[in-house]
Amino acid sequence: MSRHTRGRNRGDCLSPTDPALLGNPLDFVYEDHLREREICATLDHLAGADMPDTELAAAALSYLLDELPAHMADEEDGLFPLLRLRCEPDDDIERAIGRLTSDHTGVKDDAPRVAYILAAIESEGRAMTNAEKSVLVRFGSDTRRHLILENAIILPFARLRLTRDDLAALRQGMMRRRGLDRLMENANAD
Repeated sequence: MSRHTRGRNRGDCLSPTDPALLGNPLDFVYEDHLREREICATLDHLAGADMPDTELAAAALSYLLDELPAHMADEEDGLFPLLRLRCEPDDDIERAIGRLTSDHTGVKDDAPRVAYILAAIESEGRAMTNAEKSVLVRFGSDTRRHLILENAIILPFARLRLTRDDLAALRQGMMRRRGLDRLMENANAD
């Protein structure tokens, strides 16, 4: 984490990651991981409640539908290809990337079921079945395991191996996925 984000208090991590962090895309990814970890805690909280909080369910659903796909694309389409390009053979990065890509496939398979459960809580304000609770807990647990690998292996290698040009390309892709490149173009046109 850079000096600019170290010690920074993001509050409850239930709001989207601050786009200003895109100045250093690896800091943005790290902050996204903190947010994702908080969403996992939210899923656990919802699963443990007799009557889940509809606002927490809505916040988790919003993350799952609106932010998580962009985050996974940041990694799959931006970060992972750059690491494959820059890492040394001895880094053995392909094994870690293969594991993470497999995890992403699992997330894409499981996310619709999690989203369905969260939407039902939000719209119906009802308790969950034990099976639904298990789905949320398993999704959170799998995600935490995934984040450990990303934070312990992927981000350190990215900080070590990626060039300034790589980071600029990563930033551009991340901005494009969030529609921020058009915003910047419009601001520069004025």
